[in-house]
Amino acid sequence: MAKSKGQDLPQYDKLPPGVSNPVDTHVGHRLRQRRALLGISQEKLGEAVGLTFQQIQKYERGSNRIGASRLHQFSCILDVPVSFFFEDMPEDLKTPKGQRSGLSDGAQDAIDRDPMTRRETLELVRAYYRIADPVVRKRLLDLARSVGGADAEA
Repeated sequence: MAKSKGQDLPQYDKLPPGVSNPVDTHVGHRLRQRRALLGISQEKLGEAVGLTFQQIQKYERGSNRIGASRLHQFSCILDVPVSFFFEDMPEDLKTPKGQRSGLSDGAQDAIDRDPMTRRETLELVRAYYRIADPVVRKRLLDLARSVGGADAEA
């Protein structure tokens, strides 16, 4: 008997009720990160796509899945490619096994430790780009590198 083409596909288990798919959580986290970096409120983003801020909150928490057309809208509004929302996804989420169990403790720890996800980082970046003079911005960058121990020529 001929082998069906679908038999070699990976199998994804259904998550228990009330458990967000970890990919949805990651995408929502990236949405929040970009929105916050641009200084856009949940309310303003919601208005731009015809939703309430509560719906944006649910998307950002991953409790509601973002559909393809909505993700495309967000990418246009936030000026990023759709792929942005999937960047930096923990390796264990890229397999069916990783999605069955949700974020591992290690993957969640990596997200929590990532300095790019901290409010402090977002505020610093916003303040940096509010500096109108590019020479002053460059000097501040050089200062931060020297204080942080990074090579100032990088």
